[in-house]
Amino acid sequence: MVTVVLAVALLIVGLALVFYQGPAIDLVRAVGLPADVQREVVSWMGEQIVAWAALAASPILLIVGSLLPNI
Repeated sequence: MVTVVLAVALLIVGLALVFYQGPAIDLVRAVGLPADVQREVVSWMGEQIVAWAALAASPILLIVGSLLPNI
């Protein structure tokens, strides 16, 4: 169950960063995180590799979750 929740969350984050990168970054800036954390998160979100990695990790987590039923 945990892997399904993580997989869905990564899928949503990845899709948001690929198709709606600007609004997603604006949302993170509006949340009110500390300045250093916000700067790091925004810099990660600005890189497309993070978005594609999140999209790739989603089905991998679903496969791992189906192979390991107790997780």
